[in-house]
Amino acid sequence: MSESKVPGLNVRITSKNQLENIKKVAITKPGQQALFLELDQNRPLAGIIQDICEKWGIMQPEEYAIQFSDQNKQQIYITERSRLDISNGDVLVLTPSPSKTAKEIYSTLKEGRPEDKMGAMEKMCALSPDITFAMEFITNEGLDLIKQFVRDTRFHGDPMAYLLRSFVALMEHSVVSWDTIEPEFTKKVTDYISSPKHGNKIIQPSLEILESVILYSTHLFKHKEVEQQVTPEKILPHLNTPELQKNALALLNALFLKANPEKKKKINLTVQSKTFRNALVTVSLEVWNRQWNAANNANQSVLNASRSIGSEMGHQLYCLQTLMLNMYETRMNTPADPDDATVQKQIDSLTKICFDVDSDSNQAGNRRSTLYRKLGFQDQANPANDFSLNTPPGLLALDNICYFSNKYQESCVKVVLENCTRADEHDCPFIKASIMLTKTLCEILRIGDPPQEEETAYYPMFFSHDKPFEEFFCICIQLLNKTWREMRASMEDFPKVLGVAKEQISRALQVQPPTFDAFRVKLNQLTYAEILRLWEKERKSKEEDQAQAAPIIELRKMITPEMTELIRQQRLNYLIEGSKFPKYTTRGRMKEKYWQWKLTPNLKAFHYGDCGENDQLTLEQLNNKLPVSDIKAFVTGRDCPHIKDKKEKNRTATTGTLPKTKFKTDAHHLFWKASDHAFSHLIQNVPELKMTTLSFAIQLVNSESNDMFCFVAKDDVEFDMWSDGLNVLLGSEMSSSQKEKDLKMLLDMEIRIRLLDAEGIAIPNEPPPIPPEPENYDFSYPEL
Repeated sequence: MSESKVPGLNVRITSKNQLENIKKVAITKPGQQALFLELDQNRPLAGIIQDICEKWGIMQPEEYAIQFSDQNKQQIYITERSRLDISNGDVLVLTPSPSKTAKEIYSTLKEGRPEDKMGAMEKMCALSPDITFAMEFITNEGLDLIKQFVRDTRFHGDPMAYLLRSFVALMEHSVVSWDTIEPEFTKKVTDYISSPKHGNKIIQPSLEILESVILYSTHLFKHKEVEQQVTPEKILPHLNTPELQKNALALLNALFLKANPEKKKKINLTVQSKTFRNALVTVSLEVWNRQWNAANNANQSVLNASRSIGSEMGHQLYCLQTLMLNMYETRMNTPADPDDATVQKQIDSLTKICFDVDSDSNQAGNRRSTLYRKLGFQDQANPANDFSLNTPPGLLALDNICYFSNKYQESCVKVVLENCTRADEHDCPFIKASIMLTKTLCEILRIGDPPQEEETAYYPMFFSHDKPFEEFFCICIQLLNKTWREMRASMEDFPKVLGVAKEQISRALQVQPPTFDAFRVKLNQLTYAEILRLWEKERKSKEEDQAQAAPIIELRKMITPEMTELIRQQRLNYLIEGSKFPKYTTRGRMKEKYWQWKLTPNLKAFHYGDCGENDQLTLEQLNNKLPVSDIKAFVTGRDCPHIKDKKEKNRTATTGTLPKTKFKTDAHHLFWKASDHAFSHLIQNVPELKMTTLSFAIQLVNSESNDMFCFVAKDDVEFDMWSDGLNVLLGSEMSSSQKEKDLKMLLDMEIRIRLLDAEGIAIPNEPPPIPPEPENYDFSYPEL
């Protein structure tokens, strides 16, 4: 194809803004040579189309439009609004306008030959997602024609599939209300989903149509015939077809959501049936496996993967799970009636199971009160009040307790008796714990909240049991008891234990366990110690992330001098407090001799004097005095005179090396030299070497290099304190490792304190922009 230029389409570029409005594109049309244009986005689209038509000699340019050749574009026809989606390098197509095309399709469908109608249907199906074509086609009564064809059953197979898909696409533009759909049309569409012989191409759009009718029609769903036509039993077969699963779930959710309370109970019973659960478990595990594989490949969580892999399926499963769990809302918000015989019967049955006693109501009141107290009832005179005053969870908590005691008697008895054997202050009241745990589980699962848009967090295990919430409770109550034991908690710690249990449950749910057994295994891994470790790890990670923020770095720099000065004062106070050292001279240690050194509070001089090993002398008792002004410097390690005369082994140890003759080969020597851990271990276990690292000496002004006061600190901390303190007195920088540790600790603490008011607020990496200056500074003040 050769390049052609169209008059009026090329414009001179005079500014950067004009350059951005020019898009280099190609225009094609069957039977014509392609045009390469610099399309000016500032020109009216009609003028550009007119210029193109003139170039190709096409009359009546108002009957033409430009399309994107890329069928993935949401809008096929280019309009004044959608022209902003044009990019450099796009290939555009000159085509008949939407109005002309809509009229031609309508005419062909109504009066054309059978072989032409098939092409028109295919074209209509391709163009219906475009709002411009849809408006023209609906205006020409094309939608009514489609409904007539569906009602008359004039077409079958692919033609009917094109009609139904076109109907779905046209209705999605919300131009026509779903209230206009006639019952005869809905009945025909329902027939399509009732029989697999029609094929997936027809069933899939039929499911979409019924879902929308149920969700968006304001009166049609009230008709009894619609409820009778669309039932969960008719949807079940489509859950086993991968191509139809999403639409089948969406239709089931629409039925569930819009049903009245009685109908919801029936739908829930159907969904909880074994046949339905088997299909749902298969679907949920297939989606879960795809999400799990994607999460492992991308090193992310399953919940994050669900947002990209099968997110729509995940959302539909989440919606169904939410609707199923919301069936517990009524019991959750219903308080127990203290005079209800059924409630009292359930409580007596629980007492009999846990303590193996007769539930005769005529037994002594004290005996019954004692049993109620051991079970953990707060109101032992009328225990039903515990389920009345605590609403929510109301009767739902009693349901859970009865389910646990009846189905898992041994575990229930073990939990109750274990708490009965503890001291009263360490007893975990079973009833109170069950009530509070039930409320917590309702909060975690958001029972009572409607399904949320874009949410995809579902749990396959809830589809695997006909009593999912009760099973969930049975596992979690045993976890709560285990956590109570691990924390060695007392009654005052109840909120804390409940908080830890909530964290354990929430973290276990994050992996979307496929079965209740997998959920139980994950909970056993999340012990109290593991939760503490995870919290500490997350805290450090958060602090590290915050520490990299530009404002925190700047704040750290600002307060570093203040914290450094605090350390300087602390070092001087340490010297004022004083230390006791073994007495050394330049010739070595004086046996069983000690002396004590203290700095005066005015920092002018050191007082020192001999003392016993256990003596603690005051400043006035130290008769000798060394003015700070007489100190020239101080040295450490092998530079100290009482260390210099040691043997070669001691001298070489201070530099991190040992005589080569101590090793069998050069390789052994090099290995030892490279092993910092081994050398450190040697320093700690050889007294002579350890003494070298703790030695320092004070050199006086106008004195010989070997005429010094010699010291050996008792440990690394004392050595660092004195070396830092002497550096401060001599006007030098502190250089010890302890100084770096203290500075880091003080900076971290100070920053945490200063950021307390900003807890929960994200700290930006960049400061907010400074607003522009006002036009003038003539500020006005209100009159007082």
